[in-house]
Amino acid sequence: MVLRAMYSGVSGLRAEGEALGVVGDNIANVNTTGFKAQRALFQDVLGHSILAGTSSSLPGSGVRVGDIQQMFTQGTLQNTGVSTDVALNGDGFFVVKGTVDGLSSNFYTRAGTFTIDNNGTLVNPGGLKVQGYAANGDGTFAASVSDVQAPTAALPARATQDIEVTANLDAADAAIDTALNPWDAQDPANTANFSTTMTVYDSLGNGHTLDVYFRKSDTVDNTWDYHVLADGDDVVGGTPGQNFEIGTGGQMQFTTNGALNTVSGNDITIDFNGATAGQAIHLNLGTAIADGGTGLDGTTQFAGQSNVSSQSQDGYASGDFSGVAIDGTGVVQGLYTNGQKIAMAQLAIAKFRSNDGLGRAGQNLWIETRDSGTAAMGTAGSGGRGATSSGALEGSNVDLAEEFVGLIQHQRSFSANSKTITTADEMLQELINIKR
Repeated sequence: MVLRAMYSGVSGLRAEGEALGVVGDNIANVNTTGFKAQRALFQDVLGHSILAGTSSSLPGSGVRVGDIQQMFTQGTLQNTGVSTDVALNGDGFFVVKGTVDGLSSNFYTRAGTFTIDNNGTLVNPGGLKVQGYAANGDGTFAASVSDVQAPTAALPARATQDIEVTANLDAADAAIDTALNPWDAQDPANTANFSTTMTVYDSLGNGHTLDVYFRKSDTVDNTWDYHVLADGDDVVGGTPGQNFEIGTGGQMQFTTNGALNTVSGNDITIDFNGATAGQAIHLNLGTAIADGGTGLDGTTQFAGQSNVSSQSQDGYASGDFSGVAIDGTGVVQGLYTNGQKIAMAQLAIAKFRSNDGLGRAGQNLWIETRDSGTAAMGTAGSGGRGATSSGALEGSNVDLAEEFVGLIQHQRSFSANSKTITTADEMLQELINIKR
């Protein structure tokens, strides 16, 4: 029994030494991005086989570290301001692909420190390629994962096809007398009530100014005419230094409640010099009641000063690739010098039945094992996966105060087990002295 006590003490020294190593690893990684702390789980050791009976009179044979459990609690999110940094808030892992220590596979990480390499691929600091769902031309994303690749070529120009204007035309404005003051494209300021200006783009990416003038009709109540003007220098058939009216003008009629009832003439065609002929532009002034809308989502006629609350158009000049940014849904966007953001891909987020079963691969990586189950791929915020935070990183979840308390506990236990050994040694020495 004395020898059993000595070996039990030895098992305690061994187990506390292993546990101390776990604590030391946690403390060493207190500043490691995405690191998950571990803890040693102790198990008692039987001094006999359970098949031989379970007599309570037999003592155990010490202790051992039965498992080292990974603690997948959420780490603190730290804002970095770096556009390619991304953090996960909740369950799941980023997916990276490549070779680590001779093993080529998918690896999983919580460290979202990504950059663009010289090939335009989104990679982690170890050069592993980040996986995601590539963007399709129609704005959707592919069904299977692949490397997130940035199209580093210049972004071609896009000709304007749609203009949207949200405005209010003052119901109290006086109608302009058609007989005394007819519409004059060369003197629009004095023959209209209100105007707005915007820039549109042709097929080459050249910007052109269009002016839209609104004139309250004196022939039909609650009716406004509008005219679209371009610079005569910019269009085929225009006279330099003069305004060129596109089309024959349009008309809007409002209800007595100020809602847009009908609209006409808002599909225009223009030929810009040197660009593709017949550029069609739709002037969206709101969804009229006659077209199935409420008449309140665009241009209205209420009492109050005429004003434009918002306007936009979908064209742009060509631009060079300048970098990437990752938004809050994990969509990787290409940034261009013309101010455009084009979706490249959406980050793949892997989810496992058992995070505890994942195997550590070093370099802030985990690898799939039989205990973890197969990775289920998806996107951030779906199927129980966490949301992404752009411009941020997840810090280590190590609690230093808790680890220091653990150091004290393991040190005390180590000392106590050493006392068991020295006490057993003294008892053995007494037995030897009996013979003398």
